[in-house]
Amino acid sequence: MNVYSLRLTSRRGPQRQRGSAAIVVALLLSMVFAIGAFALDIGHVLLTRNELQNAADAAALSGAGALFSGTAQPNWAGAEAKADSTAGLNKSGPISLTDSVVEAGYWNITGSPVGIQSISVVPGPNDVPAVKVSISRDTNQNGGKLVLSFGGFVGLKETAVTATAVALVSGPGAVPVGALFPIAITKCLYDKYWDSAKMQPKIDPATKKPYKFKIGSEYHYDVCDSGQWTSFQDDDNDVPAIRNLMENGNPKPLAIGDKTWIQPGTKNTLFDEVPANTDVLIPVVVDLDTHSFEPIVAFAAFHIDVGVGGSDKYIEGHFVTNVPAPAGSSGIGPYYGGFIPARLAQ
Repeated sequence: MNVYSLRLTSRRGPQRQRGSAAIVVALLLSMVFAIGAFALDIGHVLLTRNELQNAADAAALSGAGALFSGTAQPNWAGAEAKADSTAGLNKSGPISLTDSVVEAGYWNITGSPVGIQSISVVPGPNDVPAVKVSISRDTNQNGGKLVLSFGGFVGLKETAVTATAVALVSGPGAVPVGALFPIAITKCLYDKYWDSAKMQPKIDPATKKPYKFKIGSEYHYDVCDSGQWTSFQDDDNDVPAIRNLMENGNPKPLAIGDKTWIQPGTKNTLFDEVPANTDVLIPVVVDLDTHSFEPIVAFAAFHIDVGVGGSDKYIEGHFVTNVPAPAGSSGIGPYYGGFIPARLAQ
């Protein structure tokens, strides 16, 4: 090998290395740009989904809030219309959300069955009125699918984005201190005077108004027409204790499943002290076995017309609908007339 050949070889080596490095740098830059572009598209999708979710949440809450707007029974058509119009007030980027899928029906608070049920079903005690809203950026919906700026690099130029929300109106599952009046009634009595299918009190054909009935102890009335004084979570079998509870309500928070003490005796003098013309929330139990703690299965809204002592010993009144549960109430319970304002189920 001559000197010229050596010089030629030594010159070509660095040039080849520089060429290889340029290719590697170009590849790395392409990967960096691709990752960056992918991150931008992911961010765009997440932002859009968040916009759609906020719109679906607002629409569902608005619709559920209209379920009992001035009506005793759920206003299904009014709730759907309200949800649809609320959805249209929102945007995804510059696009107004003019397309939404709204469905009103019953939502089972135990999750069985899953999903929203038709308004034609006969609701059980765990089925509550609800509104479901779905909003999508998809073909022919709200401006079409979301265009991806750099998705073409991986063969994905656009994608559909959807958000769904369910809002419901239900009875409270838990109530705060001072929420309850100290009379426990049987579920048997409730079923006798409450129309579960229509979610309202049964109507007396003679008066065209909710049935009026008397709540008295099992000592004097049939089990399905009976109630009993309760001292909630304390065993206080005396008149002063119940009188204090009539004025101040339950001293501790209570929830469905908690047990309440069933008082023995009728405590005649208390019936004359019952406040008249008052809406109250009362615990519902299955049995009224005195001298025992019985589990609460629901909280019912009841209108007291009058309390009568003496030889009769009863509270007369009727069930009512749409009585707001006290501030601080929470959870999801059967709808027995008292309710917590609309909130999201999922």
